[in-house]
Amino acid sequence: MTGTQREFDIVVYGATGFVGKLTAEYLARAGSSARMALAGRSTDRLKAVRETLGESAQSWPLLTADASSPSTLNAMAAQSQVLITTVGPYSRYGLPLVAACAAAGTDYADLTGEAMFVRNSIDLHHKQAADTGARIVHACGFDSIPSDLNVYALYRTVTEDGTGELGKTDLVVRFSGGLSGGTIASGMEMMHTASSDSEARRQVNDPYTLSTDRAAEPDFGPQPDLPWRRGRDIAPELAGTWTAGFLMAPYNTRIVRRSNALLDGAYGRQLRYTEHMKVGSSFVAPAASALITGAENTIFGLGNRYFRLLPRQLVERLAPKVGTGPGEA
Repeated sequence: MTGTQREFDIVVYGATGFVGKLTAEYLARAGSSARMALAGRSTDRLKAVRETLGESAQSWPLLTADASSPSTLNAMAAQSQVLITTVGPYSRYGLPLVAACAAAGTDYADLTGEAMFVRNSIDLHHKQAADTGARIVHACGFDSIPSDLNVYALYRTVTEDGTGELGKTDLVVRFSGGLSGGTIASGMEMMHTASSDSEARRQVNDPYTLSTDRAAEPDFGPQPDLPWRRGRDIAPELAGTWTAGFLMAPYNTRIVRRSNALLDGAYGRQLRYTEHMKVGSSFVAPAASALITGAENTIFGLGNRYFRLLPRQLVERLAPKVGTGPGEA
């Protein structure tokens, strides 16, 4: 970020969507003295959101910006110290905003779960962002903050005495609730890209696709993203439980491996990182975990090869709308 004083400290772009509203609500409750603004395509919808945020937010300016209009994105980025975007699918709408922030020296944060978008962002804009001081931070949502920070904290603990490193590392999560319309749309966009382009499909399947130096990474052979495991095979404390593949693991694991690469392999040159979802210990847990894992692998495997063959308009009509939440679809 440049040292130039900007009109706003933080702009939330996409404030009328499900996660955008949650972000705006959080910032309003925080009661910060930071200079805030809300941004999106519709001033009327932005006004409606602002009215729900309480008295402290009623003076927040509203900015009109559209992903299809680079000039509006450039103007928005130039006014802000930090720009938070919740507008997805990012592979469809995100790169022009990354470009605007990289050029303006504006710090950028999103909550993308799209590996190919992140790869393209790095390839296209990393150098300019480094030159202007813009910090481009992807994956700031549930994917992948818990994964990234937990592994970092584990690394700090393991190396506290100046020795040691991480080898086989497993994260087990408990997950409930549904997926937002934006998350589902992002998944469909990624499968459409992978099924339409063999090189994109290869990169999606590469466990080190986000690495800073692919040739320097270890070769462990196949690394399943969505494994089916007994708890006792992961850790003694999980004996008697079963785990399924964790839906966000194909993305989270690549973010963690990239963090290790950015830290010059500080976690460990032989880091083998896997994520799991805890299913339970009841008599149906083995079958339930197997069914979940099988369904996930089938959806990702077939989707990454054949999703392009599905009528896109029909799929989008049946899926939850972008901007809706798990309980609003």
